[in-house]
Amino acid sequence: MSPHRKNLSLVYSSEKGRICPKCGWPVANCACSKQATLPHGDGVVRVGRETKGRKGKGVTIITGVPLAAAELTALGKELKKRCGAGGTVRDGVIEVQGDHRDTLVAELEKRGYRVKRVGG
Repeated sequence: MSPHRKNLSLVYSSEKGRICPKCGWPVANCACSKQATLPHGDGVVRVGRETKGRKGKGVTIITGVPLAAAELTALGKELKKRCGAGGTVRDGVIEVQGDHRDTLVAELEKRGYRVKRVGG
C-alpha cells in the first residue's frame, strides 16, 4: 500500500496540500482527475465572434470541441499559431484574438470536425 493511502479520511496535509478523497494522493498528482472525461454536447463545433467584456475588442470563440482539457489546450495553441494571434483556453472554450472565423472554420473542417458558424 502506498504511503499516501494510510489515512483516506485525510483532506489536507501541510506537507502535500489538498488530498484527493478517492485515491489519497495529493490533488496535483491525483490519478482520479487525470482520467479523460469528454464534455457532453451535440457533436457540432461552433465558431463565433464575441466582444462582451473586452472593451470592444473582438475575439473568435470556439465551443463544443469534444476533447479533454490537455488536448483542447494543444488544439488551441495550434489554432492560434495558424491565425498568427494570441488567445486562451478557458472553461472548455477556445478564444482567439481577432476575427478569424473563416480561417478557423476551414481549419476545423479540415481536421474532421462538424463545424457551424454562429452569430453575424
